[in-house]
Amino acid sequence: MTFAELKLHPDLLAALPWHTPTRIQQLAIPVALAGQDVLALARTGSGKTLAFGLPLVQGVQVQGIQPAPAPVQALILVPTRELATQTSTVLQPLARAMNIGIVTLCGGVEQEQQLAELATGPQLLVATPGRLLDLLEQQLISLDAVSQLVLDEADRLLEMGFWPDIQRILARLPEQRQTQLFSATLPAELEDIATRLLIDPRRIEAHAGNSLVDEVEQRCYLVNKGSKAQALIALLRQGAWSQVLVFINARDSADALAKKLNKAGIDAAALHGDKEQQVRAQTLTEFKTGRLRVLVATDLLARGIDVAALPVIINLDLPASAPVYVHRVGRTARAGREGLAISLVCHAEAEALTAIRTLTGAGLPLQALDGFPVTDQPASGERKRPPRDKQANRRSASKRSIKQFKSPR
Repeated sequence: MTFAELKLHPDLLAALPWHTPTRIQQLAIPVALAGQDVLALARTGSGKTLAFGLPLVQGVQVQGIQPAPAPVQALILVPTRELATQTSTVLQPLARAMNIGIVTLCGGVEQEQQLAELATGPQLLVATPGRLLDLLEQQLISLDAVSQLVLDEADRLLEMGFWPDIQRILARLPEQRQTQLFSATLPAELEDIATRLLIDPRRIEAHAGNSLVDEVEQRCYLVNKGSKAQALIALLRQGAWSQVLVFINARDSADALAKKLNKAGIDAAALHGDKEQQVRAQTLTEFKTGRLRVLVATDLLARGIDVAALPVIINLDLPASAPVYVHRVGRTARAGREGLAISLVCHAEAEALTAIRTLTGAGLPLQALDGFPVTDQPASGERKRPPRDKQANRRSASKRSIKQFKSPR
C-alpha cells in the first residue's frame, strides 16, 4: 500500500519524505479521514505522529486571507516540551504544503514570543497542558472553533499529574469535535477514562499491547548496585556505538553520572527537568546532530526524543513503572531500523524486572557482564531481627513504672 491509496491531498503526498505508510498509518488514517473518533495503540517508533497528523492537517479548512487572525481549528496535546517540539517539526512541512499555520505552546518560552506567534492566526496548535491552560485562563487564546483534538502519549496525559489540567482544557472545547487518542501503552485503569472522552470510537491496535518492535535486541546484565557506573563506562568503551542514550531515575544522579563519564574521557551531558529550557534545547540539538555521543536523561525524554538511527539505549536504572520501560526502549529501533537496549540490573530491582517481563511478554534473562562479578546478595525476604516480643516489652515497662512508685528503704 502507498500513501496515495489513502485518499490524501496531492499537496500532502508531495510533502511526504516516503511513499509507504506504516501499519498504524494504514489503519488509522482512513478512520480519521472519515471523521470518526480513534483510540490507537501502537509501538513507539511506528509512525504515530503522521498517523494522526496527516488527517488532522487535511481536515483543517483554509479560508484564505482574513481581516482578523484565523481561529484555531485543531489541537494536539502532548506531555512534554521535547515531544511538542518534535511533533511540530514533523508536521511543519505538511502544514506549510497546505498553507496552514502551526504554533507550538510550551513552558520555558517567553509568553510574549508565543503571543506574537498566535497573532499570526495559526489553525493548528501543538501544546503542553500547563502553558495552554495558562493562556486560556488569561483569556489570551480561544478554542471555541476547535473541531479536531489529539491526545498523544495519552496514557501520560490521563494520569493524575496531568488529568486535572486536561479536564479544564476539555471544558473549554466544543462538545462537537473529533477526538483521537494515541499511545504506545494504556494501563487497564486508564481505559475507562480514555473511552469516556470518545464518541463511538474505533479502537486500533497495530501491534500486541505494550510490545516492542522486533528490530530491537534487549539485554539485561546483573551487576552490583555500586558497580553500575563503572559497568556503564566499560560498556561505552567496548561498544563502537556512535551515540548512546542513557536513562537514569534521579535528576541529581544524572548530573553526577555525566561528570563521571566526562572524567573517564567519554563525551557526555545530562538532560532533565531542572535544566533551563535553553540548555535543554541546546543539549538535545547537539545530541540529535551527533556532536554529543552520550546523553544521560531522566524519563523526561522517554516520550519526547526522536534521533535518527539511534543505535543504543542503556537503562542504568530500571524504571519503577513497567510502561516507562517500553517508552525508553522505543527510542531505538525506530522506523524499521535495528537497535539495542541494555539494562543494568541489581538484585534490588528484581520486582521491577518481573513487572517489565509481565507487561512486555519478553523473557529478559539476566546475563553476567565480563569483569563485573556479582557479590551482592539478593534480599531473602526474611526479617534481619527476630520479631520483638511486644507483650514482654509491656511487662518490662510495667515493672519499671511500679518501681517508680515504690518508696526507698
